[in-house]
Amino acid sequence: MVNTAVCYTYLMNWIVPLSLLVVFEITADIFAKEWSLKQTPLIWVFAIGSYVLGNMFWLYALKNGLGLGKGALIFAIVTAIIAIIIGVYFYKESVNRVQMIGIVLGLVSLVLILWE
Repeated sequence: MVNTAVCYTYLMNWIVPLSLLVVFEITADIFAKEWSLKQTPLIWVFAIGSYVLGNMFWLYALKNGLGLGKGALIFAIVTAIIAIIIGVYFYKESVNRVQMIGIVLGLVSLVLILWE
């Protein structure tokens, strides 16, 4: 039987902050891409601000039990996959077969990293 208090504490300690880091990182990546296309100073400010806010959550997650190696891998894989999806669907970027294999391997590695 799973202790809900332990699950809640685990969730609040680093999963929520890591998720917020991913949200702010993806938001910042979108602003950065938009800035690269339009070069509007306000978009640049939003990109930098989103990166800073996201990293505040990263520090909180690390402080509350997320290991550096595990956290960095989860963050890198999740944000890379989301960024690829956004790039392909919204910015019409392309992904070749070898890159697609890399994406699948990234998903597999995420499952293996989280396996406990």
